[in-house]
Amino acid sequence: MQKQNILFNLDDTLVHCNRYFNQVIEKFADQMTTWFDLLTKEEVKQKQLEIDLESINEHGLRSDRFPESFVGAYKHFCDLTGKKQNKSDIESLRELGFEVFKIPVEPLPYMNETLQQLKEAGHELYLHTGGDESNQRRKIAQLELITYFEHRIFISEHKDTTALSDILKTIDADPKITWMVGNSLRTDIVPALEKEINAIYLPAETEWKYNVVEVEVEPKGAFLTLNSLHEVPDAIHKHIMEEDQFRNNIPSNYFDIHN
Repeated sequence: MQKQNILFNLDDTLVHCNRYFNQVIEKFADQMTTWFDLLTKEEVKQKQLEIDLESINEHGLRSDRFPESFVGAYKHFCDLTGKKQNKSDIESLRELGFEVFKIPVEPLPYMNETLQQLKEAGHELYLHTGGDESNQRRKIAQLELITYFEHRIFISEHKDTTALSDILKTIDADPKITWMVGNSLRTDIVPALEKEINAIYLPAETEWKYNVVEVEVEPKGAFLTLNSLHEVPDAIHKHIMEEDQFRNNIPSNYFDIHN
């Protein structure tokens, strides 16, 4: 079986992520509605999200961007309602925002089994994750992902097609045998399709609005949507066999008969 280059996203592809942010945002909304009687939690969450998304253009996926979205929302509503800003309130909101980066992460189901199966099959595994170095390294170390990825780890504060292009050049990847596996349409799937590599989309249990975009790129290779990590090895191996079948003109029912 031909060895493949398989790039995995980290957050909400291999490990839970959005659930922790949602928990902290819920605490933030609760606090804000005690300070601002007329606000609803949905109004608070919407403004926080708006500020957070706007700041990505300038700061990328750096961790400190998230706590500052709490502070920005607080200042916005102070200005809107005439409430005097309180320095201790601002500091407490920053501390709350940073809580999310202290929560021990949990692997998604079948993470270890999937990576081990692909490693034993001889494929080259890469990690391409978005965020700042210290926070992503914390997760990588906690879950001992070096076991599977070794030195083949790339962390991008601006995770986009340019970042992926640089990685593909660094590893000298053949697009036909290279894959991107991830939950983000914006930062995983669209860049993969734009670089004409194979893509596997794994929808997250709850998705961050930033990750949701229309996919308007015509795939040149495989573009699969799967429901779970444990489906990834079989899907990739099936694609390899189908490609071999096409090249060697093997009868279409050969693999059904011999499996």
